[in-house]
Amino acid sequence: MTYSEADCLLARADFPSLQASVNGFPVAYLDGPGGTQTPKVVIETIAECYRSCNANFDGKFKTSLAVNASVQAAREAVADFLGAGDPQSISFGANMTSLNFALSHALGRSLRPGDEILITALDHEANRGPWQNLQECGAVVREVCVNDDGEIDISDFSAKLSEKTRIVAITLASNSLGAVPDFMRFQKLIQKTDAYTVVDAVHYAAHFPVDVKLLDCDFLLCSAYKFYGPHVGILYSRPGLLDTIATDRLRTQKAQAPYRIETGTLNHAAIAGVGAAINYLSTWGAGNDRREQLADAMRQIGIYEHGLASYYYDGLKTITGVTRWGPNFDKSPRAPTISISLRGTAPEIAASALAESGLQLWHGHFYALRIMERFGIAKEGMLRTGISMYNTRAEIERLIAGLEGFQHAKA
Repeated sequence: MTYSEADCLLARADFPSLQASVNGFPVAYLDGPGGTQTPKVVIETIAECYRSCNANFDGKFKTSLAVNASVQAAREAVADFLGAGDPQSISFGANMTSLNFALSHALGRSLRPGDEILITALDHEANRGPWQNLQECGAVVREVCVNDDGEIDISDFSAKLSEKTRIVAITLASNSLGAVPDFMRFQKLIQKTDAYTVVDAVHYAAHFPVDVKLLDCDFLLCSAYKFYGPHVGILYSRPGLLDTIATDRLRTQKAQAPYRIETGTLNHAAIAGVGAAINYLSTWGAGNDRREQLADAMRQIGIYEHGLASYYYDGLKTITGVTRWGPNFDKSPRAPTISISLRGTAPEIAASALAESGLQLWHGHFYALRIMERFGIAKEGMLRTGISMYNTRAEIERLIAGLEGFQHAKA
């Protein structure tokens, strides 16, 4: 089974927001890395939860039991999406950042002064800041360098990883450059130590199949609103591991996984929407069960997105004054996310001009501030285009023409 332009056009009918227009131009949602649009089935699932099972967890009456079943079904869906197997390894939270702060608080309680934490210059601040805060407890935070192509320096990583390392925080894909580190090379080194591996899969999970068993990581975080769901954060914990760490929790809270890190009342309706988004994605894949269907769907959609992004990347060559950041598209895998700079124009100005014709692009640092500092453009940042399953070649051609027209008007 393949995912083609024809499939994309079919999929677009499932997304109500794609009917929007600006100044008579159809909106091109090229801002997927900041959050994707949601299909009707997700919207309807959330609405139905408020109509039929708007109650709290763990009651003995019908509505509460329906909530229990809905949240459990979502855990099972996420477990299939991530290849986790055990749905009890899946915890939910307000967002990835909040969950990672909760995780850092918990792991920080086991650290001693002088224990080391490894982070990278490529990572989103959500997988840097929570660990940097542990310096207050005496932890030593070491940062791994990134080269000019946005690749994590494996030699620097190896040199800074030591018997003192207790936590390694690393991304699977850059939301600013589209770079996809060869995680297994790093993991082979990490496994020689006693360090926990905390993986940021927020950008990766939107474009590639995830298999936590293959990754063999201790913790993995992602966000459902990056793969056509609502704003819900997701934490995978290696089975049995969450039960062993000292999370922030009330004494009335369930002490075992997955509840151990889920503080307060969750957004049950949104969590049901997460399950609906994953089920929707599975319909685009082939296989004997949902896990196989999801892996196939993400693989095939990823191929389509990569081709469209590569077309845009090549099209930028003809536009005067454009600097393309990140690895070339002859490198595989690579996320379908392309950030550029325009000579003499701030990204914010370009984004505003393009928005007048319905072209929605993000500008700035995208919370990947350290890589912007690395390239000396932290003040203005970049202009970012992200490809999702509903984007078309015609939209990319509009964008290339828009950039050409904008640059020509400046000349």
